[in-house]
Amino acid sequence: MARSKARRYNNRRKGSSSSRGKSNNHTPNVEEQEKAQEEGENRVLDIPPSITVRGLAEKMGKSPIELIKVLMSYGIMAPITQSIDFDTASIVAEDMGFEVRQEGAAEERAKAQGTEKAKETTLRQRILMGENEEDLESRPPVVTVLGHVDHGKTTLLDAIRHTKVAEKEAGGITQHIGAYQVRVDGHKITFLDTPGHEAFTAMRARGAQATDIAIIVIAADDGIMPQTREAIDHVRAAQVPMVIALNKIDKAEANLDRVKQQLADMGLVPEEWGGDIIVVPISAKKRIGLDELLENILLVSDVQGIKANPKARAIGTVLEGRLEKGRGPVATLLVQNGTLRVGDAVVAGETAGRVRAMFNDRGKPIKKALPSTPVLVMGLNDVPKAGDIFEVVESLEVARQVAQKRIQERTAREARPVQKSYSLEELYQKFQEGQVRELRMIVKADVQGSIEPIVQSLKDLGSDELGVRILHASPGNIKESDVTLAAASKAIILGFNVGIDPTAQKMADAQGVDIRFYEVIYKLVEDVQKAMSGMLEPEIHEVVLGHAKVQAIFKVRQGKVAGCIVTDGIIRRNSNIRVLRDGQELFTGKLSSLKRFKDDVPEVRSGFECGVGLDGFGDFQEGDILEAFVLEKK
Repeated sequence: MARSKARRYNNRRKGSSSSRGKSNNHTPNVEEQEKAQEEGENRVLDIPPSITVRGLAEKMGKSPIELIKVLMSYGIMAPITQSIDFDTASIVAEDMGFEVRQEGAAEERAKAQGTEKAKETTLRQRILMGENEEDLESRPPVVTVLGHVDHGKTTLLDAIRHTKVAEKEAGGITQHIGAYQVRVDGHKITFLDTPGHEAFTAMRARGAQATDIAIIVIAADDGIMPQTREAIDHVRAAQVPMVIALNKIDKAEANLDRVKQQLADMGLVPEEWGGDIIVVPISAKKRIGLDELLENILLVSDVQGIKANPKARAIGTVLEGRLEKGRGPVATLLVQNGTLRVGDAVVAGETAGRVRAMFNDRGKPIKKALPSTPVLVMGLNDVPKAGDIFEVVESLEVARQVAQKRIQERTAREARPVQKSYSLEELYQKFQEGQVRELRMIVKADVQGSIEPIVQSLKDLGSDELGVRILHASPGNIKESDVTLAAASKAIILGFNVGIDPTAQKMADAQGVDIRFYEVIYKLVEDVQKAMSGMLEPEIHEVVLGHAKVQAIFKVRQGKVAGCIVTDGIIRRNSNIRVLRDGQELFTGKLSSLKRFKDDVPEVRSGFECGVGLDGFGDFQEGDILEAFVLEKK
C-alpha cells in the first residue's frame, strides 16, 4: 500500500513537472552544475510565487548560508526558514547564474484535480518538498483535540493518556511537556495538549502547523455550540483532516442523530450518511469507544500518507517554552522531520544553543528524537516562543548568527509601517499577479438571521477564476479569535451592524488585518463585487484631530483671526477646519495661518492658546468651535 502511494505521489510530481516542460523534482548536485556550465547549458529554475530560503538553496544546489550572504548583500536579512517572494528569489538566483521562471504547477494541479482554489502550503508540505521520495518513511500522526468548553476535551486527553500510557509505564507521566505519545497496535500517535483553537491558529499565524489530524469533541447531549463552530472553521481554514468524537453517549439526554444532522447542515456529512466525515461515539468519562477513535486516527493517517525523512537534520515546531529554576530556559519541541540528537546545534526563532539534555514525555532522558516525537530540551540561550520553527544547523556559531539576523530583521520590520496581508482594494491586483485564487472572508453579524443572506450573496459572487471562501460566520462582535484566524489565513473581516472588542482592534492594527463595517447588506455585497472586478475605489474616512474654542476675534491685514484655546486633541497646520456654532456647521475649509503669539507653528496641542486664520471665512464669534480633521483613504 505504501509503495502504491509512493507511485501516485511520484506520478503527481511528474505530471506537474511535465506541464512546465521540465522536471523539477531533482536538485542538481555540484558536479552536474559544473558540467552543465562547462557545456554552456542554461540552468533554469521554476520558482513558485513564494519560497523559503532553504527551498531556493536546495533548488540551486547551494548552501543556505551562501544564499543568505547574497541576500544580505542586497540588504535583506532573511533566515533559512523565511519565505521570500518571486521577485526577490529571481534577483538572487540570477545573481548566482540561474535563469528563472515563475512556477504555475500548483494552480495547474489544482485545476486538474477539479478544485476551484489553490491550497496553502503547510510547514509539513514545505519540508517534504525538499526531500527525495525514497528517503521518506511513515511517521506517527500528530493530533490536536479541539471543541466547545465543557464538552470533554481535557477528560478525553486524560482518558487516552492513562489508558494507553500509564498502564505500561510505572508511575505514569512524570512531567507535563504539552504533548505525549501513545501506542496503538504497534503504532504511535502524538497528542498535543493545546489550550484551544486560538492557540492552534496562533501557531499557523507564526508560520507553523504542527497538527496532522484534528479531533473535534462534541457532547452528544448538548450538540454543536458556538465554540464548536469556531473550532471546525479554524480546522477547515488550516486544511487539516478532522475526526468527530461524539462524547457523553452514556448520558440519557444524548441524541446522536441530532448532532449528526447539525454536522450535515455545516457540510460535514458523516460516513454512515454517505459522506466522508468519521464520527466516533465515545464516553471519555467511562472510557467507551477510545480504541475505535484511536484506530480511526490511524486510518486517517494512513490515507493521508504522513511521512518524514528520519535521516535529515531535524526541523519542527516549538510547542512551549519557559524558564525553570535550576535548569534555565527549557522548550518543548515537536520534531517534524529528521532526527534531533543531544549535542546538535539548534536555532529556534530568535534563540540558539546546543542540545545539552533531552527528555521524553515520561521525563526520561533520551539521546535522540525521531519525527513526530515531542521532547523537552535544555541548552538554549533564551526562551523561544510557541509556534517558532526550530532547526538543526551546522554549528553553534551558525545558530547564533541566524538567531541574531532574525532579531535584526524583526527590529527592522517593527520600524516599518504595518502592511496588510491583503486588503479589499488590493484584491484585484493580487489576483492579476497570480497571488490570489480565492477571497477569504470572516463574516460577523448582529443576529443569526443576517448571516445566511450575507453568506449566500457572497458565495454567489465566486467564479472559476476567483472563488469566495467563507472561513467563519457567526453573530456577535469581532473578537480576538476572529482576528487571529484572519491573520493566519490572510482573510478579510466583514462586520454587519457589530462592533469590535478593544483587544481585537489592537491586534488587528498590529497584524494589519483589514476589517470592514457595514450597516446595509447590499453595500457590503457591492463592495466585495467591485473589489473582485477591480472597480473598488478606496474609501475616504474623516479622522477628527481635535477641537478649539474661539475666545476672541482680532482684525489683521488679511481679514480676521480667531484667538482660540485648544480644548482637546491637536490642531495641525495642514488640517481641514469645520466651524460649528450651536452645533450647526457654518463653514468647512483650509487653515490659512496657525500661530502661537507671533510665531507660525506646525501644530498646537490641547491646553494651549493659538491664533487661527481660515481661507474664505472671517465671521467668527466668541464661543464658536473649530473642529480640525483630515481625510484618509482606507
